[in-house]
Amino acid sequence: MLTLTKIIPILTLLYHGIQGANGCQEKSFGSDSFVCVCSNDYCDDFPEVTVEEGQFKHIFSAKVLHRFNVSEGPISDAPLPENTVITINLTETHQTMLGFGGAFTDATGINIASLSMAMQEKLMRSYFSTSGLEYNFGRIPIAGCDFSTHPYSYDEVEDDILLEHFALVPEDYLYKLPYIKWAMSLTERPLRFFAAPWSPPSWMKVTGMFNGTGGIKRDMWQAYSDYIVKFVEYYEAEGVPLWGLTPQNEPVMWGKDWLFNACEWNATDMRDWIKTSLGPTLEAAGLRRLKLMVLDHNRDALPWFPDTILDDPDAYQYVDGIAIHWYEDYHLPPDGLDLIHEHYPEKFILYTEACREDVVIGSWEEAENYGHNIIEDINHWSTGWVDWNMALDMEGGPNWAKNFVNSPIMVDKEEDVFYKQPLFYALGHVSKFITDGDVRVSFAITPATSADEEVGYDNLELTAILKENGQVVVVLMNTLDEEHSISIVDTKGSVVNVDLEPRSLNTILYDPLAK
Repeated sequence: MLTLTKIIPILTLLYHGIQGANGCQEKSFGSDSFVCVCSNDYCDDFPEVTVEEGQFKHIFSAKVLHRFNVSEGPISDAPLPENTVITINLTETHQTMLGFGGAFTDATGINIASLSMAMQEKLMRSYFSTSGLEYNFGRIPIAGCDFSTHPYSYDEVEDDILLEHFALVPEDYLYKLPYIKWAMSLTERPLRFFAAPWSPPSWMKVTGMFNGTGGIKRDMWQAYSDYIVKFVEYYEAEGVPLWGLTPQNEPVMWGKDWLFNACEWNATDMRDWIKTSLGPTLEAAGLRRLKLMVLDHNRDALPWFPDTILDDPDAYQYVDGIAIHWYEDYHLPPDGLDLIHEHYPEKFILYTEACREDVVIGSWEEAENYGHNIIEDINHWSTGWVDWNMALDMEGGPNWAKNFVNSPIMVDKEEDVFYKQPLFYALGHVSKFITDGDVRVSFAITPATSADEEVGYDNLELTAILKENGQVVVVLMNTLDEEHSISIVDTKGSVVNVDLEPRSLNTILYDPLAK
């Protein structure tokens, strides 16, 4: 039955229209949704979104049809009776956000470089300009990782503990530095770059190999600290200021034989290395300003791995945050995030790597996986979320270890095109609207009917953010195959009534003072 309360939103929508800057040019690869094609002739971009007095903006992407479409409507005085009510408590604040981004891997640079200059410009703008996702984080591998064409370090001369032969390599000058600097020229937001090593030079490891098992020789701890400091100094000399570091990418190997670049650390050894070598070496080099983040691995290592380090006052003083990867999150509750925040509320949490570990092009399910994880992590103290490769080829590489994965953008160099996956838009629903300085606030959900209670809200996931300028951002995901009508009510009395499309990602932006 079409009631008056349903007719009003429809009339509002018809009056204001639905817009989307340059809309998506769709292509299917046989998955459950579609990609958006970017070619020399056409590429969709992100519409400019501003909030006028008395209005809200609703940005939405859906499995069946839309990508970054925008509608608007009036801020109301009361929720509609049929709607699920979401109450935003603007006075109950939590962590301050840092932002979102992706990694400048060799593979990312190789794939961007495979396109014509016009297409390279479009891809870079898609991530860093105001018509794109406006990323403000960039992760940089220190030397090679699996998403390189071969394993390498910055000093291949065995036993060169004084690092007299340390030097950046062609990959830095061809595939990392040019695109990092390009991103810096495109953004209107300050970019934060943080770096992480996958492996030290092979001669520093007990196995003498970049991959496989094993950690670093104890008598190489100081040489490795010096190696990391040299990387920072060399990159900054090239005009790339570093914001942060992690001591090691994925140190918790459990003695397994890894296919790609790795270095195993137990928590006790990493604690001792940080307090006796890495921390003092950074400080002596004038680099204590860098944010040092420990773990940089899955949350199944919480809280015990960072606890081992941070319980030691001598190590604690050098550590600023905890870095997490998403790879085990699908079968682990977020309790570990809450625990490590409770133990060290003054240390920030940041998700620093995520990707789908196989290649499924055009999957909406994968966009929902990203949406679920980002929302859950923010609601459990993460200050941001950094994706893995920003651009891969159609196979999910290159990757010297054949560890092919998915990426928000897939590049077809033969056709000189790239494809924006649903993952790309899932990231945009947060990265465009939540940035450095914004603060998470509390919310509560009130069912409108017994039917809502039966659903159990597994279909409705959200987080709420108070921006520095006083505006409110609510990011929601509806995983039902049917519409879900909601009313957002804040503690200043503003009400936003909106319908969420089936299987959709949504961002609501409004000014709580404009009613």
